[in-house]
Amino acid sequence: MREINASIPFDKALWREDISGSLAHVAMLAKQGIVSEADADAITKGLNQIAEEYARDGVPENWDLEDIHMTVESRLTEIVGPAAGRLHTARSRNDQVATDFRMWVREATRRAIGGIDTVLAALVGRADEHAGSIMPGFTHLQTAQPVTLGHHLLAYFEMLMRDRSRFADALARMDECPLGSAALAGTGFDLDREMTAKTLGFARPTRNSLDAVSDRDFALDYLMAASQCSLHLSRLAEEFIIWASQPFGFVKLPDTLSTGSSIMPQKRNPDAAELVRGHAGRVIGCATSLMITMKGLPLAYSKDMQDDKPPVFEAAGLLDLSLAAMAGMVADSGFDTARMRKAAEAGHATATDLADWLVRQADIPFREAHHITGAAVKLADQKGVALDGLTIADLKAIDERIDERVFDALSVDASVAARASYGGTAPVRVREQVEEARRRLENF
Repeated sequence: MREINASIPFDKALWREDISGSLAHVAMLAKQGIVSEADADAITKGLNQIAEEYARDGVPENWDLEDIHMTVESRLTEIVGPAAGRLHTARSRNDQVATDFRMWVREATRRAIGGIDTVLAALVGRADEHAGSIMPGFTHLQTAQPVTLGHHLLAYFEMLMRDRSRFADALARMDECPLGSAALAGTGFDLDREMTAKTLGFARPTRNSLDAVSDRDFALDYLMAASQCSLHLSRLAEEFIIWASQPFGFVKLPDTLSTGSSIMPQKRNPDAAELVRGHAGRVIGCATSLMITMKGLPLAYSKDMQDDKPPVFEAAGLLDLSLAAMAGMVADSGFDTARMRKAAEAGHATATDLADWLVRQADIPFREAHHITGAAVKLADQKGVALDGLTIADLKAIDERIDERVFDALSVDASVAARASYGGTAPVRVREQVEEARRRLENF
């Protein structure tokens, strides 16, 4: 029972939150006349001493004390004597841990938002730098249409903005304090729950004591947002992994985020990006773990809920690392824009532009224009040239309605410039979106 019951090996991470919660609780008890000022002063001094000890020496692990709450109370008793027993008046470990854990997750959520903001700033800076840098845009990882690198990077800006909003929404929902709910039914003592809530930085106390001690939605909200964010970081990491490979050669990753091989001296491995990609699976696993733990639990508290903390602690550590790694990768990688442009020119990426030109200038239905363009692509392949390398005679042999004006539409520069619809890849639109992105960041 000692082995399975103890949580101190992992919940010792909550010591700061536990002591903060206890300080707020005893101050409220004294204000309400539930404990004497003398006992409250002694308890407060004892708690502050424990905080200094833990900050300096770490939290001792005595499995017989089970958890961080009893570990703190035991040390407090050693320091101030029997008066320490008054600290637990009008509270239970149920509302105590719910408060501690919520405070820890709140700080992890704020850290995630800060990490996302760093990545967002890096994406905007590089998008501005490369608003006109042409690269192939892909579908099915096949060259589709030319886009700008700035446009590509801003796609991840939008993804991470959504991630930021999910964390911000979670932060708003968890802004309620469970302390004072006691074991499950509230307490007969005359508490000032508004006071403890505000002391601990919450907007308000929770409204239902049963829900307050059994709720772990705040942890699930964090894990769901972390999972989605990890998916986006994993996609971005995969792009950098592909782009850094020799067949692509679009990017050179920074030395600080690459490693060598143990036997092949020429290797420059994108290990940080690969680990970000891998961490996404672990973060998603953490979310699944807590969902399954909470599935079907009756009200109010059950010991299963002791297993809520390890997956959240693990996911938070992984997400913090992933955000830091991708911020550095975006900010410090070197893009080979000449190679990107060459790849865009090599893949018949302007085929759609030819079809669009036939629709606009020759009044040909798109399906027919699509067929004509396919014939032009086939001929360009046979001749080993890009579409704009075909002669006007070549094109007229395919369809007489094509004239010299078509060449104005067949370059990659013309292609991206033409995609000037709102949200499109045209450099003028990308620069507008960069400025809009900066305004959005400034409003946080």
